[in-house]
Parts: sequence; C-alpha cells; structure tokens
Amino acid sequence: MQEKIKLKNSDEVVLLDSNVFEKLKSDPQSKGINLLGNLRKHSSGCAVYQKTYKNSDGSFRTETIYLHRFIAEKFKTGFSEENNLVGALNGNKLDCRLENLVWRSRATASRQRKTSSKTGYTGVYQENRKYRAIISISGKAVHLGMFNNPEAAAEAYNKKSMELYGEKAKINAISASPTASV
Repeated sequence: MQEKIKLKNSDEVVLLDSNVFEKLKSDPQSKGINLLGNLRKHSSGCAVYQKTYKNSDGSFRTETIYLHRFIAEKFKTGFSEENNLVGALNGNKLDCRLENLVWRSRATASRQRKTSSKTGYTGVYQENRKYRAIISISGKAVHLGMFNNPEAAAEAYNKKSMELYGEKAKINAISASPTASV
C-alpha cells in the first residue's frame, strides 16, 4: 500500500509506503515539526520541509529537510562514505517509496542527470553537419568519434558508457537505431 501526501505549494503529491507514513506520523522529530503536513516542492523537484528561524543577532537561518534523504536515513541500508547521495530509480523525485530510493555515489548521480545537450542525447554535440560523441572518464572528456547523425553518436556513447560503468551507466533512449558511421 502507498500513501499520497499533497504538497503545500503544488498540486503534485508525494508517494510514501504506508508503513513509512505511519512511522513518520508517530516519529517524535517528524511529529514535532509536522513534517508530513508542511511539505512543499523545492526548486530541485524534491519534497522538502523548510523553516526559517531568526537568530539572536538578527540574522536568519533556514532549516531544510529533504524528505527522500530523511526517509533513506531512517529506513534504507546502503549508505557509505562513497554512496552518500539518495536518488530516485524511476527519476520521480516525489516518489519516496523505499523501492524507489537508492544510495548513490556522486559520480553515479552525475551520470543519471538529464542532458543539457541540444541534441537531446547525453555526450552528443553537433559540430557543423556532424555529431561528436564524448564521454567523461576520470573527469576528462574523451572523444569517441564524429558521426553523421545524433542517434549514431548516442549509440557510441551508450556502448562506451556500458563498457565503463556497467549497470550504473547512463544510457540514452534512442528513438531510431541507425548503424553508427564515422
């Protein structure tokens, strides 16, 4: 079973496992701040609780609790020095069900981000009438080749990404499957 919680600043909802919902309702920390009743959508797309406090010197400080991280810290194993970020397997940051949350490394999280490339494919950039495929290896851009179309360049990127990162690879969803041509 799952619960849906309406956000204060959006028509969207957060999804929670029913057992997690019940535990959060009775948890002294969450109950004390009315965590579940004061969730809003953050500019990052996550559900957050935020409260601003006035300090004695007149300055302000804001406390921010990211719901997905709060839940992962309380209910999910897998945290380590390297895997210290929480991600959503299905890409929906408002889906805070345990099956959707995963501890990730910064490198894995970076590979899972949406592309900013105008081609719509990660690691693919247009140069004149050709498409360059590039992948980052140990922080350095590695040229994979020039291709006649963006799909072929995306295929080259996908192949190298799988070779380097296996199941943690960033894979482009390619609409057509042309043969890669250099």
